[in-house]
Amino acid sequence: MNALHAAATAALTEWSAPDPEQDSIRHAYLAFLAAADTGCQRACEAGHLTASVVVFNAELSHVLLTLHPRVGKWLQLGGHCEPEDATLAAAALREGLEESGLPSLTLTAGPVQLHTHPITCSLGVPTRHLDVRFAAVADPTADGSLPAIAISDESTDLAWWPIDALPENVDLESVPSLIAMGRTALATAPR
Repeated sequence: MNALHAAATAALTEWSAPDPEQDSIRHAYLAFLAAADTGCQRACEAGHLTASVVVFNAELSHVLLTLHPRVGKWLQLGGHCEPEDATLAAAALREGLEESGLPSLTLTAGPVQLHTHPITCSLGVPTRHLDVRFAAVADPTADGSLPAIAISDESTDLAWWPIDALPENVDLESVPSLIAMGRTALATAPR
């Protein structure tokens, strides 16, 4: 078992899920990790933990979403864990910074949502992403405008959206609930 696997197990064990459904998913993730020593590595064909982050502006009025090239929908930022990631939070933060072009983000202390979805990722075979989702706030700008962003080569597009006016092709199955959970976590967290 590697350090990330142990850190992921500890983080999910300690996490207080916001509702019974999320707690059930948490238990499933822990069972998966107990059965799969490589469960945080993309090479694990049965599925693997991924880390993502929903990014808000300082006022929590807008959310930064990426138009995912493989999925074709607007989603939060995120992806696979890498060997240099010591924790799932570190992986989510790295992904958020890489995919947004923002200089820094303030991440929630723990996950805000867990979500499992089937996908054919870089392995080239159907698998499952067991996504551990965090929320983050971008630094405020001096004039109160939305922070400048830079699209990465991992996105088709990248844009700030008002949380009450999301794009038509947003992933309705999970993104609105992630935004709600993330906004609640950030609004109640000490800053």
